[in-house]
Amino acid sequence: MKKSLGAKTLVYPTPVLVICTYDNEGNPNAMTAAWGGICCSSPPCVAISLRKATYTYGNLMDKKAFTINIPSENYVREADYFGIVSGKMEDKFAKTGLTPVKSDTVDAPYIREFPVNLECKIIQVIEIGLHTQFIGEVMDVKIDDTIQEDQPIIEQIQPLIFAPDSRNYYVIGKQIAKAFSIGNEIG
Repeated sequence: MKKSLGAKTLVYPTPVLVICTYDNEGNPNAMTAAWGGICCSSPPCVAISLRKATYTYGNLMDKKAFTINIPSENYVREADYFGIVSGKMEDKFAKTGLTPVKSDTVDAPYIREFPVNLECKIIQVIEIGLHTQFIGEVMDVKIDDTIQEDQPIIEQIQPLIFAPDSRNYYVIGKQIAKAFSIGNEIG
């Protein structure tokens, strides 16, 4: 038996993504967003959805570029801070001590201390309702030089996830199976 909860945004896991942009004066800004993820594999694209009221929204519309920065569990406080303070009011990088680095491929900064950074150019903007979806083509991915590519990157960085129902942060758990292989056992 199932019970109805009504129309809600309950999808698990929801990633914790820190979106970085430059404003018109070239100042770096960071904003935490949970509404986002992969939306195409060829070309590689990601989608993020933001409200028009955010400072980042204007930066995205002006610069047509952003980076997605994936924080490890070591940066949960900074990721939370980026989501509750407006870049219009404070220099978030100065306050957190994190380092904005100019992207090599797009007009947006990335966060040096976060282990994974995706440099994206906006290829489509879709008005949905309360949120606007920005589809960004991934132009480059940078990973910390301590990450070993022959091991699961996800286990090395321990990315944060967000639970929209409880409004809590979590980290990824253990591997339980190899994808695209165990389904063959059915039938």
